Formats: sequence, structure tokens, C-alpha cells
Amino acid sequence: MWGKKKPDTTQPADPEPTSLQTNQSPKPATASWDVTTKNNKDVMRPADLPPSRLGSSVHLKGEISGNEDLDIDGTVEGLVHIDERKLTVGATAKLTADIIAGEVIVYGSVKGNVRGKGKIEIKKEGSVNGDLTTAQIIIEDGAYFKGSIEIEKSAEKAGDKNVFSRTASAGAEPKSI
Repeated sequence: MWGKKKPDTTQPADPEPTSLQTNQSPKPATASWDVTTKNNKDVMRPADLPPSRLGSSVHLKGEISGNEDLDIDGTVEGLVHIDERKLTVGATAKLTADIIAGEVIVYGSVKGNVRGKGKIEIKKEGSVNGDLTTAQIIIEDGAYFKGSIEIEKSAEKAGDKNVFSRTASAGAEPKSI
């Protein structure tokens, strides 16, 4: 009884690992959100994901564009365009580039024009040589800046002001019945 085993020739040699590999993914499902096409502007990323990052050993020539926050610690020559998102220029970063972003924070060096639709901050270790266009500017003591600053009214503030002036003018005129 114990010594009479039937030979198992019909079973595959290793069925268990195959089923584990197909049923268990080493990466979370949200990893597919990082891939977007250039024409698909409707793809949204969860707010809790960390920003994309270019490390200190990266040297990039050309154009960077996207729709997510970005931290740069390396060298970039060209254009950085991350409309409505936050760009952080790290302490080791050297950018010779024009920048367009929702918010720009500079700890490193930037040579080029910077447009921050919300605000631009130049930290005490930061250096910017170029023209700035923004709604709000913060330049810390010790920071280096050479160029011009153009302050734009943000769309929200302009919209609020228009609503207030219409409301005030509508209430100021008495209506007779």
C-alpha cells in the first residue's frame, strides 16, 4: 500500500509558482497612472503621490513638459513646462532654462526666465538670473536675483474683484417699483 505509488507524468513539473506569479503583482496597480500620452490631458494623478524627480547625476538637454509636480536636482538646459504644477529646483540643480509652472521654488541655480502662475520663491541658497513673472514673489535674505519682476493679478483675485464690484454697484443703485 505505501510502496505502490502511481507515477505522476501528467502534471506539470511546477504548477504552484506559475499561479503565484499570475495572481500576485509585485507593483501596485496605481503604477500605470504614471504613464500618460502627450495628447491625453484628462489623465489625473492622485494628490498623495510623490513628485517626479530628476536626480543630481542627470544632465538633460531639451524640453521637459508634464502635468505633475517635479523636483530637479541635476542639470537641465532648455525648457521646463509643467503648467499648473509645482517645480522645485533643488540645492544641487543647475538650470539654464526657461520655466513655466504653477509654483516655482528655487534652492539651486536658474539662468533663464521664470513664470510661476501662482508664486515664485527664491530661498536663501537660491540664485536666479532672469526675468520673473508671477502673482506672488518671495525672495529670502541671502538669495541672489538679477532681472526684472512682473507681478500679474491671479485669475482668482481678478474674478473675486469683479464679483465684488458688480455686487457693490448693484446694491448701490436703489430700484424703484
